[in-house]
Formats: sequence, C-alpha cells, structure tokens
Amino acid sequence: MSTFTWPSHGGQAEALLAHFGLPATHRLDDFSANLNPLGPPAWVRDWLTQQLAGLERYPAPDYSAARHAIASHHQLRPEQVLLTNGGAEAIFLAAALHAWQRAAIITPSFGEYARACCAHRLSIVEIALPAPDFDLDVDTLLARLNDIDVLFLCRPNNPTATLIDTSTMEILLDYTAWAGCRVVVDEAFIDMVSDTQQAVSLVPLLDRYPHLIVLRSMTKFYTLPGLRLGYLLADEATIHAAQTHQPPWSVNHLAAELVAPLLADGAFTRRTQRWLASERRPMEQALAQLGLEVVPSQACFFLLRPDAELRAVGISSDVLFERLLRQGVLVRHTHNFTGLDGDWLRVALRDAPANHRLVSVLKTVTAKTGAA
Repeated sequence: MSTFTWPSHGGQAEALLAHFGLPATHRLDDFSANLNPLGPPAWVRDWLTQQLAGLERYPAPDYSAARHAIASHHQLRPEQVLLTNGGAEAIFLAAALHAWQRAAIITPSFGEYARACCAHRLSIVEIALPAPDFDLDVDTLLARLNDIDVLFLCRPNNPTATLIDTSTMEILLDYTAWAGCRVVVDEAFIDMVSDTQQAVSLVPLLDRYPHLIVLRSMTKFYTLPGLRLGYLLADEATIHAAQTHQPPWSVNHLAAELVAPLLADGAFTRRTQRWLASERRPMEQALAQLGLEVVPSQACFFLLRPDAELRAVGISSDVLFERLLRQGVLVRHTHNFTGLDGDWLRVALRDAPANHRLVSVLKTVTAKTGAA
C-alpha cells in the first residue's frame, strides 16, 4: 500500500478500484468530489446545444460580456475581473505574479496552491491549522508572515470545511497591507456556505484592500467540472499584470457565453441554499452519531475520521475508506493533503437519498464486531 500513488483529486475512481482489486464496473456512489448535487441547472444542456454554432468562431479575446456580467453580479468594475479556465488557472496566474518570491500557504488545503507556487519557482512556508478543530490562530499566523510576499488561503477551506470569519480576515488584511504581503483568497466554495453570499464573501473588501486577490470557481456550484470556468477579482493593475501571464483565448466559447445566464439564475441559487439548510446539519449529526469525529462544516463537505473507540478496534480511516469502496461508496482520501497524511476522510454532501444511503453503509462498515 505504501507504494501506491493516491489520486490527487476527487472523482478519480479507476485507479482506486484497480488498486483494491475491484472491477471497473463496480457500482459507486461518488462522495469524493465537492459538487452541487442539484446541478447543472436543468436548462444548461439545451442552452449548450443551441450555442454550438459559435464554436466556428474565436471567442472575443477580452470576454467583455462575461466580465461585465461578473462585475455587475459583484458590484465591481469590469476592469477588476479576469475570466479564467477554471479556478485552477486563476490559482496559477496568482502565483505567476510572484515568481521566484516567498509564499505562505495555510495547510491542510487544496494542493494546487503548492503546485502553482512550485511551477513559478516560489519558495513555500506552510502554516498548519492544528487538528482536530483546524481553527486559525490569527496571532500565530501574523507572526509567520515576516518576509512573505504572498499568502494563499482557502475560504471556506478545502478539505477542512472551516471558515475564517470576516473580522479575522480584516485583521489579517490590515496587517498584510502594512507588511507588503499580497493575500490570495480562494472562494471556490463560498456560494456553498448556507448564508447569503454577501454576508461571507470578501469581494466587497477589494476596493479597501488593493493587495487582496479573490479567486472564484463556477465549477463547484453549478456542477460543471468538465467545462472549466472561473475568474480572478482584484484591482485593475493586478488584473492587467495577471493578463500578461494568460494565454490568448484561455477560456472556450461555451464557457464564456454561459457566465451571464448562470449568474442570472437566481432560482437555482435559492434552491441550492434551501438544500444546504435542510441537509448539512442533520447529516453532520448523523455522522457524529456513528462514532466519527466530524469537523464542524461551513461548506458542502465534511472532514471526518473514526473516533478513538473505533480506532481501538482497528477501524482506521484507511480501513474505513476500503470498506466503503467495497460497499459501493467512494469518499476522498487525504493522503496528499499536507498535515492530514491519510488520517482523515473528506465526504461530500449530496441529495437526501444519497446521504441516507451513505449513513446506512457507514452503519454497516463501522460495526465494531466486524468486517464489511
């Protein structure tokens, strides 16, 4: 098992099935990818079909319509918006602005921050959130930011599902403005917080803090991982600098044209918020009642592990992962999240029937008497 290379993202079942000797046809419910189970919106498939003729032309190089739609949605200026090929490109562009400099990354977190920094030759300082609660101590963080050029953090954080509150972020932004440290905040899951977007997003702070960059992804909320759609928000000078690192026509025609109608679909947003409100807390309680340590979640997923009693009878996170896989449930391992080292599992929140099935399977595979 030690020689096995664990997949670096969720939703990658093929290698895992082969590793555990299961057929490629093994039926799986996928709880490993943090996607909105209500999406894509029902109209998207037909809309994409109607747009296929546009594939015969190059997209507008400045993506003006998409940028204006995003700017209007966030009450910003279009000059503060850069459309990107998914959230991943936005991360790499933010790193490119600091090539050969010093970065700090709050861990455990999404592995693409470190990958982007390595690609652009940044040296990395890791600032660990302590288990089991993974709460941020802002004084400890500030003390580690001497001589740091850029700080990367995820809010709410992947994989812990914790959220640094706005007041703490303002303390951090005030200090980093004084220290000359750019702050890059990935808000890929901010729309999956069961509160209104404006109550938790840092976008309204952009004009007050020109050293702040906010990264957004439309992949998770609208369940469009195959389309690759994200954007970077910052002051005009930062947007212009980031554009110099972006290849021409980085975003395809279908993705760019889809931005405005997605953002205009308020009914889908409201339906998602109702789903979150109805499912997240009951699911968190159900998981805890099964003998699992669950980090309090502010997102659409949970970080969990068997409690001490389960571990004492040999049910580790690795054991639990394999038992679930054999029972047709795929969750996300944490072997490649810095600081977690496989001791935890990440489980996505899905619709009610899927969540009930997960709880039922977990009851079986955590039975202290036995194997599953």
